[in-house]
Amino acid sequence: MGNLIVSTQITLDGVMDSIGGWFNTRGEHSWDVAAGRAAFDQLRAADAVLLGRRTYDALSAIWPEITDAVGFADHFNAKPKLVASRGRLESLTWNATQLDGDLLAAVGAIKQRTDGHLLSYGCGGLAHDLLLAGLVDEIRFWVNPVAWGAGLRAFQDLDPVALELVSSTTYATGVVQLAYRPLPAA
Repeated sequence: MGNLIVSTQITLDGVMDSIGGWFNTRGEHSWDVAAGRAAFDQLRAADAVLLGRRTYDALSAIWPEITDAVGFADHFNAKPKLVASRGRLESLTWNATQLDGDLLAAVGAIKQRTDGHLLSYGCGGLAHDLLLAGLVDEIRFWVNPVAWGAGLRAFQDLDPVALELVSSTTYATGVVQLAYRPLPAA
């Protein structure tokens, strides 16, 4: 059975949107090679990427045009993407397929027939539903050293869920990756 990993970039105060504004606040030299390698390893380990419709729309609008020296973009663009949406999507590009039927049943079935990992980016409505249904095996927060103030926060309006810290890694730029495992409901 496969594992579902939810991964998201956030600020110290939990903001996960406005990446264009806060993601690189320290200038072009703030990229951390070790953190980039870890993010690439995380992507390479995934059999597919699971995205909510809004995340798919945002990422598919920019990623197909991105290139980089290490091949992250090529790998990300080629990776199969599974898109969750309550409404029927007209046409999908970017190596994407819409999940049909009941979302939670579909993700559960995919986990059953997958030996590796499913990787889901973002902590919005999709991650919320998957977490409450007990389908998330690990949550990875890539905490960036900036407080942003306003913005959509990770797991905003989520019912309480207990988490257990699995690992933490601090990178030279101050980014900290915190990996948590959801605990069973009491």
